Amino acid sequence: MINTNPIGLFDSGIGGTSIWKAIHQLMPNENTVYLADSKNAPYGIKSKEEIIALSKKNTELLLENNCKIIVVACNTATTNAIKELRACYDVPFIGIEPAIKPAATQSKTQTIGILATRGTLNSELFNKTVSFYQETNIIEQIGYGLVELIENGEINSPKMKELLVSYLTPMIEKNIDYLVLGCSHYPYLIPKIKQILPKSIQIIDSGEAVAKQTLTVLQNKTGMSNLEKGKYKFYSNIDPKVLNDILGNKYPVSKRAF
Repeated sequence: MINTNPIGLFDSGIGGTSIWKAIHQLMPNENTVYLADSKNAPYGIKSKEEIIALSKKNTELLLENNCKIIVVACNTATTNAIKELRACYDVPFIGIEPAIKPAATQSKTQTIGILATRGTLNSELFNKTVSFYQETNIIEQIGYGLVELIENGEINSPKMKELLVSYLTPMIEKNIDYLVLGCSHYPYLIPKIKQILPKSIQIIDSGEAVAKQTLTVLQNKTGMSNLEKGKYKFYSNIDPKVLNDILGNKYPVSKRAF
């Protein structure tokens, strides 16, 4: 079945472009529409009700763009709102959760670290997932301030390094051998994180797994594009400069209210 309607993605800002890149790499012929809700970033400090309302707003805008599937490219929105989204809208949703399973099952020290937002770590879905791995010592750390610095284009700032050192050092001291990145913004910090972690600690994010799951759903439910090359739309509700920069200024980014 051929379906050239776009894949829709939304995030509380630019972080979900890490998921978009994984999807684009796997399926370059698919049209995509990406919403960076940077005006409301970070979602991780908001109430569950606020996160659900923002997620519905983003979903409705993507449906106006005839999206055939919606990727919730935000851990906080997934863990707090995806159940409600699936109940309200007749379109497949792909969520993104911290990749606890591969870290917990492969850990030799039986101790893993998770760096995520408060909204993700406090969510019912996250805690339900964690409960399956009671034999693993899971060190949770809220990444206070990280999303804000990324959204402000301050990935390489001294403040960023200071925060990362303060968050990661206790995990290193507790002998983690896997670090799970529980926010789609955080893959952009991997070069910085690698400067702090010993080489023995592996970093896991969800991008590739989300892309593969999106491909599976397209093949089984909605159909895929037969275009030679997809068209890619990016929207931001603030000055799109940081979004442009994170995309390497390769794609047009439009500012619009939403």
